[in-house]
Amino acid sequence: MIIFMCKAYQHTIVITNRSLVQGDYLTQIRKVCRLHPYALILREKDLEPWAYETLAGQVMQICEEYGVICFLHFHAEIAEKLGCRNIHISIPFLNSLTLDEKKHLRSSFDRISVSCHQKEEAELAVKCGATQIVLGTIFETACKPGRIGSGTDFVRSVCRNCQVPVYAIGGINLERVKLVMEAGAAGGCMMSAFMELP
Repeated sequence: MIIFMCKAYQHTIVITNRSLVQGDYLTQIRKVCRLHPYALILREKDLEPWAYETLAGQVMQICEEYGVICFLHFHAEIAEKLGCRNIHISIPFLNSLTLDEKKHLRSSFDRISVSCHQKEEAELAVKCGATQIVLGTIFETACKPGRIGSGTDFVRSVCRNCQVPVYAIGGINLERVKLVMEAGAAGGCMMSAFMELP
């Protein structure tokens, strides 16, 4: 049963959110890492840089213990300082970079994950060095109430010509991970399912 559970999560990315966790945050991170997801993106956008850096060091250590890839969220300088070679950014952030800054990004990180919401954004991200795309919003989600999901046909259209792995986000659970993978995605990102895991 435990082996089955681990296999079920191997195509998932954990998106963290402290506000959803009941109890100790680092205990929750350890709990989800024990399931051996493909990766974890340390989101926590509300933290001051110094607090994010402290938390990142702790989370990176847990991820390393369980063999889970850890992406830091936007804080490229902190990632470089901590020796993290994985970064997750958005299209607006990527567009704001100069040519030299984009070159530095590519040379500083082994894995560059980019959030995209349109096919054209995914194509641009790959041209700029993205090694994976986080594509949303696929299904309606409590995080963005009222926003209609783009659906699996959208996933299929993006994946058809995308040269890097695509991970769907938005209303994803284990059953929907299967659906987006059938549409060509490498897997799916889950926030609530991981942060509220009992």
